[in-house]
Amino acid sequence: MTTTPTPLPVSPPSQRRRAVAAACTTVVLWASAFVSIRSAGEAYSPGALALGRLATGALVLGAILLVRREGLPRRGAWPGIITSGVLWFGLYMVALNWGEQEVDAGTAAMLVNIGPILMALLGARMLGEGLPRRLLTGMGVSFAGAVVVGLGMSGHGSSSVLGVVLCVLAAVAYAAGVVSQKPALEHGSSLQINTFGCLIGAVACLPFTGVLVSEAADAPLPATLNMVYLGVFPTALAFTTWGYALARTTAGRMGATTYAVPAIVVLMAWVLLDEVPTPLGVLGGVLCLAGVAVSRSRARGGTRGGTAAPAEAAARPEGS
Repeated sequence: MTTTPTPLPVSPPSQRRRAVAAACTTVVLWASAFVSIRSAGEAYSPGALALGRLATGALVLGAILLVRREGLPRRGAWPGIITSGVLWFGLYMVALNWGEQEVDAGTAAMLVNIGPILMALLGARMLGEGLPRRLLTGMGVSFAGAVVVGLGMSGHGSSSVLGVVLCVLAAVAYAAGVVSQKPALEHGSSLQINTFGCLIGAVACLPFTGVLVSEAADAPLPATLNMVYLGVFPTALAFTTWGYALARTTAGRMGATTYAVPAIVVLMAWVLLDEVPTPLGVLGGVLCLAGVAVSRSRARGGTRGGTAAPAEAAARPEGS
């Protein structure tokens, strides 16, 4: 059953193009994270890897924030910053790192990809964003694609009840973190919100400091460089571009966009790791991309099938 979202002013074309470019940057960098996590995860435990990644990201974002002299976000942003920092930057990363050590890659991919669906439902419930028919259809197609990709990746590891629980926990933390971040972006720039969210996530992971120091002393250089890469690009840069795009569209549509990640991961694994994709992996990737295209398309004339097309938030300068 669909609901009609409250109409909002539509962003001008130039703003929409920048938001799409920001979303695409995020998706590509988040896809690359899966390749880097595979390398870093061989030398670093889940909590240590999360702390190293977040500490690196916080340092980079903090430096940029100081150079740009943006200062602190307004008071209204802090509830969302704290919640997203603990849930998304902290809990999500630790749970996902740990879960992927307990279940095979295919199972993890299928479980974590319930996150965008939860995001759309939470956005409709808590933010009044509505559930347009095209969004629901596109997400259904993309989720089916994620399941097919997962089936194509399965069979190369073992699964445990703990791993399943951790992956579901990661998906819930991811969805709740995104939905809590959305209102915060009305009171500060993406750079401000994500800098302090990343810092809070790093603080939440401080109990893993001793483990990080111990493992860093013995870790091979490529693993440490991959951890640094995770902090600079999939965290500092990608979360900032994500926030920029999220401030200009709905949480549901942004969540649907992330379904392109499995398709890109299949391609990157082929190019960078010489892992030839299975026919199921190719089919699943195509379905993921097709679903994203449907979810982000607009009905002509604003409605189709009795459901209003999703409206985007009014454009505003970054940093407002």
